[in-house]
Amino acid sequence: MDPAFIFIQFLSGLASASNLFLIACGLTIIFGVTRIVNFAHGSFYMLGAYLAYTLTAQLMPLLGDALGFWLAIPLAAVAVGLLAVVMELLLLRRIYRSHELFQLLATFGVVLIVQDLVQTVWGPEELFGPRAPGFTSFVVIFGFRFPEYQLVLIAAGPLVLGAIWLLFNRTRWGNLVRAATQDREMVGALGVNQARLFTGVLFLGGFLAGLAGALQLPVEPANPFMDVNIIAEAFVVTVIGGMGNVLGAFLAALIIAQLQAFGILVFPEITLVLPFLVMALVLVVRPWGLLGKPETTTSHGFAGDRPLRPLGRTQQLLIAGTVALLLLLPLVLGEYGQKLALEVFVYALLAFSLNFIMGAGGMVSFGHAAYFGLGGYGAALLVHHLGFGMEVAMLAAPLFAGLGALLFGWFVVRLSGVYFAMLTLAFAQIVWSTAFQWVEVTGGDNGMIGIWPSDWASDRTVYYYLSLVVCGAAVAFLWRAAHAPFGYTLRAGRDSTLRADAIGIDLKRHQWLAFALAGTCAGVAGSVFVFSKGNIDPGSLAIPTSVDALVMVLLGGIQTLTGPLVGGAVFHLLEAQILPLTDYWRALLGAAILVLVIAFPMGIAGFLRDRLLPDDDPGDALEKETDRDGRSEART
Repeated sequence: MDPAFIFIQFLSGLASASNLFLIACGLTIIFGVTRIVNFAHGSFYMLGAYLAYTLTAQLMPLLGDALGFWLAIPLAAVAVGLLAVVMELLLLRRIYRSHELFQLLATFGVVLIVQDLVQTVWGPEELFGPRAPGFTSFVVIFGFRFPEYQLVLIAAGPLVLGAIWLLFNRTRWGNLVRAATQDREMVGALGVNQARLFTGVLFLGGFLAGLAGALQLPVEPANPFMDVNIIAEAFVVTVIGGMGNVLGAFLAALIIAQLQAFGILVFPEITLVLPFLVMALVLVVRPWGLLGKPETTTSHGFAGDRPLRPLGRTQQLLIAGTVALLLLLPLVLGEYGQKLALEVFVYALLAFSLNFIMGAGGMVSFGHAAYFGLGGYGAALLVHHLGFGMEVAMLAAPLFAGLGALLFGWFVVRLSGVYFAMLTLAFAQIVWSTAFQWVEVTGGDNGMIGIWPSDWASDRTVYYYLSLVVCGAAVAFLWRAAHAPFGYTLRAGRDSTLRADAIGIDLKRHQWLAFALAGTCAGVAGSVFVFSKGNIDPGSLAIPTSVDALVMVLLGGIQTLTGPLVGGAVFHLLEAQILPLTDYWRALLGAAILVLVIAFPMGIAGFLRDRLLPDDDPGDALEKETDRDGRSEART
């Protein structure tokens, strides 16, 4: 390969690295101080591009091309920084002490609202910005033409890194930010106004993301999908570098951008998954990133958790009534209603399996869709390529998912906190890219079709009852596991890892097994799903499916075992029946998520439980009776 061409490709990688660094830098600063994984950071990037488009269109005719353009770029970044402050004041300030999962979900709600806002204000079409005045031509380097503006982008990354170093090392505010990154509680104990500090950090992070989007406008048109396309890579860079470490983010951006620049020449098929492969490798070898530091072991419990108890009389009656209702539904539902109920079973089981590791084990997964999709693809491959019937495929498909969860779980359970979650995301993206690009086997983006039930189960009513039995058995199995000593052991490790280790519990082995069991049951849901739809595509493995599962769990209530079942049912019914009636369904769903996080953190089932079944409800299975010594005894 020509050395001159290699150098040009290296320069292209540097330009991409600068853009990645500007985005990831703000993300890692926000996390380092507030400990919030800000899913809305991609929205800040997108708003920076759109605001720059509007400002350049207004200012360039008034002030001239050069002054108007170069003034519009920082103004757009400042405007995005102010919007980040608004989000901090109205939303994040209310949930700083909530569990990290609620914080992430709240920022995801902001993403949905911003997506609809952008399409309402600017429209769904791509908007091409002006070329940068003064840098519209190219330079010749070793006989190759290279755009002048790319050199501007290359310079932007190191300049911003230097400015941040000066800010953090030569100003009092910067020293406070660095101190908060190391020990936020101590900074508060010393009398520092943490609210103001957090507001300033959100402004800085939003400013940097907006600056990245504005600078990208001459290279890439503003479009409503910019946020989704960039946020995954920004998370990858942040995690590889070490959450909270700005220099680590710069180093990780260089590594990822250069690997992508040359990977597309050597092995183009790997470019989709390359960042996630690198992240998985780094986290397996160095669990806290290249320049990060190990996380302090903390409790992963959720507010409102109650001790697990056998079902009380009221709960038993509710479950019996629900089962009876489900058995009678086909008598009153048409074919479409049965199809909708089938999908409710599938998504309720998916949410329940995720809650098994989240609620009982404190293991937050961002990639649970991988095992749902593996179950679906396992069944489809057995039918489509090997000619097996539905019976064999439904029995074997969960094994595909279980083996995948067993393999990935061996690496995942060695991590904790956000690193655990991001490694699950990395493995899920690896599975997704394999299904997306292995066209000969999986059908690629088109997926596989014609995956139908056997003749005896082809009737919609028969398949309804089959799905009810299969999904119900998987739920009952996980329910029993959660109430067994195994489930209590998981909760012990979730609430205090140090105490669990001190009494001799092999916590990693229990977590690994729990991860595999949850993946297997998600595979059961996937196998039922593929035969109900008759087809499967890579969307079942994608990030949005994992996010939907998280929303279902929190909508129902992570503090209750029945919550995910309720959340799965409510979420899918909303998604299928109500939200499509309006063009602003994303904004409505985002607003519902924000209301849920702020006003009903216990979820639907948790809220109803507190109202109908308080702790001292005589309908509980274990009635409390205080003896003369003041001790509480339990009798059934």
